[in-house]
Amino acid sequence: MLSQKKKRCRMMARSESVSEGTSSCKSRLPPCPDKTRTRSIYAQPPSTSFGPKACLKKVPQSQIMQVTDPSSQRLQWKTSPLTVLIIKKIMDVTVLPPFIEMATWLIQEKNLVIYVQANVLEDQDLLDHIGYDVIKGKLKTFKECDELSDKIDFIICLGGDGTLLYASSLFQEGSIPPVMAFNLGSLGFLTPFDFQEFKESIESLLQGQVAVTLRSRLKCLVLDSFESNTNGLHQERKLEATKEKDKKKADPNNMRFKCQVLNEAVIDRGPSPYLSNLDLYLDGRIVTTVQGDGLIISTPTGSTAYAAAAGATMLHPNVPAILVTPICPHTLSFRPIVVPAGVELKVVVPEDARHTAWVALDGKNRQELQKGWCVRITTSVFPVASVCRTDQVTDWFDSLVECMHWNTRQRQKDFKKRSLKSNTSTSSVTSSETE
Repeated sequence: MLSQKKKRCRMMARSESVSEGTSSCKSRLPPCPDKTRTRSIYAQPPSTSFGPKACLKKVPQSQIMQVTDPSSQRLQWKTSPLTVLIIKKIMDVTVLPPFIEMATWLIQEKNLVIYVQANVLEDQDLLDHIGYDVIKGKLKTFKECDELSDKIDFIICLGGDGTLLYASSLFQEGSIPPVMAFNLGSLGFLTPFDFQEFKESIESLLQGQVAVTLRSRLKCLVLDSFESNTNGLHQERKLEATKEKDKKKADPNNMRFKCQVLNEAVIDRGPSPYLSNLDLYLDGRIVTTVQGDGLIISTPTGSTAYAAAAGATMLHPNVPAILVTPICPHTLSFRPIVVPAGVELKVVVPEDARHTAWVALDGKNRQELQKGWCVRITTSVFPVASVCRTDQVTDWFDSLVECMHWNTRQRQKDFKKRSLKSNTSTSSVTSSETE
């Protein structure tokens, strides 16, 4: 009986989806039950025994890394938040009314101190807006070179994915306050919240206990020289471990530029007509030579950006990994790969390359790489805590379906059975012909 009931439920669900036809993707998503996950996002720990006699060698307790289940990562305030940074989309007048409405509510109802970009107060459209007088003189500004880690309690983004990337770029040296992103832009893959519900959403954030997705970032160093010494790499890591408590340790002497990115680092041929010639090293050992338009080194968050357009797989942001994706490689066998998040990658412009290369970090800070220069890339210890609308899994799949129309097509129709009436009429005609 129970199996028959299940079959009936499946048939009813199938018939409902067929009748919907080409309805919107969002309406076809099943309602999400309001309950916490009963098992970890990560799989169960694998068995350490293999057959009757083989097993893994025991690891000292000091070398065992404790991993927190992402589904249990929820925000908690040490003390009540007092300051908020609002980052709004620039050069878009449609964002001004939501910005003024939210800022007025946060000041009058929540008594919060609001920080904005300096160019916001220079926006003539904002200055001429009828509602600006209410918040005039109550907004604080900052410079991009200011240290904001100790000033801002949380961040609100009003716009598209670019506002979240900009928020990440403001916090280069330390931790990033939690980010709540409202979709007022074009795509909105990283902005799950609806502005119409901003009061309820911010209320839940201020109360704490909201789910967050820790989006890993990449620490990128542009160096003007390169040494392929694996022993030196291990010694360097040992030195970094001994100086873990020293957050302000000196940068390499040959460093030209550094940046932490949320999406990707792109090394390409720039304006040169020649193929880019790049040597890729992993943990000090050469892996391959890239011959093509360039290379994309991205985070799981960036796997749905430029890397996706170049043919990479799309990774959930909780997967600890780094994606290596070639751009138009001049070989048929160079496929995108995924490497563990703990490795160190180096992309080197060899001395015998025909031309220099160029690097862009999250689409900004584009600069030329001379021959012999390299870009060193590792996973940063300062991720972006992105507030979830529902939970870590539901938000990601909702964005895939709603923003990218992932695997969206009209459902295949089933075989239509002939009605009983038509069968009866057919049988009567056959019998009459026989007579």
